[in-house]
Amino acid sequence: MSDKAFTNEQKQYLCGFSFGADVARAVSGLPVLSNSAGGGTSLTIGNGTAAVDGNALPVGPERIALEAQAETVAAGKKLCKEELAKQAKNPLDMWDEIVGRSDAGEFPTGTDVFLTKFHGLFHVAPAQDSFMMRLRIPGGLSRAWQLTGLADLSDRSAGGYLDVTTRANLQFREIPADQAANMLYGIRELDVISLGSGGDNIRNCTASCLSGIDPDELIETIPLAQRMHHYILNHREMYGLPRKFNIAFDGGGRIASLEDTNDIGFKAVRIDASNASDDLPEGVYFQLTLGGITGHQDFARPTGVLLKPDECVPVAGAIVRVFVKNGDRTDRKKARLKYVLDDWGFDRFIAEVEKEHGSTLRRVDESLLTIVENEDRMAHVGFHEQKQKGRYYVGVVLPVGRMTSDQARSLAEIADEFGNGEIRWTVWQNLIIPGIRERDLAEVQAAILACGLDYRASSFRAGLVACTGSAGCKFAGADTKANAMALAHALESQFEIDVPINIHLTGCHHSCAQHYIGDIGLIACQVERGDDMVDGYHVMVGGGWGERRGIGRSLLQSIAFDELPPLITNLIDGYLAERQVDESFVAFARRKTIEELRSLTHATVA
Repeated sequence: MSDKAFTNEQKQYLCGFSFGADVARAVSGLPVLSNSAGGGTSLTIGNGTAAVDGNALPVGPERIALEAQAETVAAGKKLCKEELAKQAKNPLDMWDEIVGRSDAGEFPTGTDVFLTKFHGLFHVAPAQDSFMMRLRIPGGLSRAWQLTGLADLSDRSAGGYLDVTTRANLQFREIPADQAANMLYGIRELDVISLGSGGDNIRNCTASCLSGIDPDELIETIPLAQRMHHYILNHREMYGLPRKFNIAFDGGGRIASLEDTNDIGFKAVRIDASNASDDLPEGVYFQLTLGGITGHQDFARPTGVLLKPDECVPVAGAIVRVFVKNGDRTDRKKARLKYVLDDWGFDRFIAEVEKEHGSTLRRVDESLLTIVENEDRMAHVGFHEQKQKGRYYVGVVLPVGRMTSDQARSLAEIADEFGNGEIRWTVWQNLIIPGIRERDLAEVQAAILACGLDYRASSFRAGLVACTGSAGCKFAGADTKANAMALAHALESQFEIDVPINIHLTGCHHSCAQHYIGDIGLIACQVERGDDMVDGYHVMVGGGWGERRGIGRSLLQSIAFDELPPLITNLIDGYLAERQVDESFVAFARRKTIEELRSLTHATVA
């Protein structure tokens, strides 16, 4: 049969199948047949090495991803297009290519759009004909001088503003094609990198943002997030994942790191003297949890494994390697750790991790653990005492996570003059300035207000989380940031409430704003109105994290945004009228049936 009978996709698949089968044989030491005479791929083995068309395959730790691809193909399965793209070109080797395109003023095309994300550069057309750049700020800790430099860089090469993400991280937007290289150079000159912040990689490692200053925490966690960050950067196999991956450390303090929404969560717990033994001394440990992905309606679950602080990073490395070897490379919707766990069960997965790690992990019955819940849902906003006597931190409100370059420079000046020079980003899309003396509080308050920001927040604004939305993301179904601000304004004009209510607005199924864990969660959609389509949302209620953990229930479907504020207003009015003593909104929402809650909104449901 002539090769004209095959489509390009079929040819690529057949080539990949042949290549994968050959690599699988090479890995197992079996003989390999060459088909190079017909112009195809040739794999040869000799002296313990393997080569494709004369080019040696990787012999380092990154080889495990190539082997996983090969085993997938050898099993008769078809690699998804992203895996084929990674197989054809190592995205970590694209520096010269990216710089060359930048010099020519060109954006990537085809699969290079995906591969360029491995360097933290996202071509976000058609939402914006520009790049977005995401950074890596481990534990969310920056220095004031870095923030000043990032603000200057945004003015020179981006949109003149910075966005704080739900992973305590920063993003630039509106980067022209010819500024991509300047951004890559610029962040590195500020001791910041973007490598692995996008694509199929481990994202920014998060920690408790009050690490080291929280009066109630069990242990500092920012140092652990930083160690994990450097482990990732210096282990090449950490870049061979089937899909993105999240790791978080929670120290048991006042501001949650949302570790239970991560693929790997490390939650600080205590072994008290009454439960201690020679094999399990009294002290602080980390409970290992796995499989969180709230966009797929699941939280990380305890594994029974208890780790000393210095064991967390190497065990996380072993977990990632097991995922690299066994994650799904055929279906992007199932290419997350949760689905390996669902398929295998926790016992089998931990057994594989122990083999990879080279030792048995400590198993401890949860009844022996002291699990503390110190969370204060308003601790990330306003002025609060630190554990250091006479020192305070302030949580600055950033409207839906955005600040201008001028505001960023002003905040850096405040941190330098009145704080200890630190800026700490939070998963709630705001920032904290620590180390403020009591005598300087009034001056800091005035300085924050002078730059157009605030340290005070209504309970709505303090719990408002929004992704980028359609103004800057091609996947989003609505302008979530603008809608979030309009909704907050509408609610603040009606209520002064004494409890926080978290409202999360996310633009699509990727759930970057984690709508399923909000007291009220909104996921964007397009709603038909006459001959047009307008921004709208599906509404969830009753989500939570930590001790209030739960996935929100569907309340309303396909509500046009301009109709939504009065419906949410009615819902909250009903809550205030019918709540029990000290009853939180999430407890109220879970106590009521969906029909009862829907009746409070006065929505007309088809």
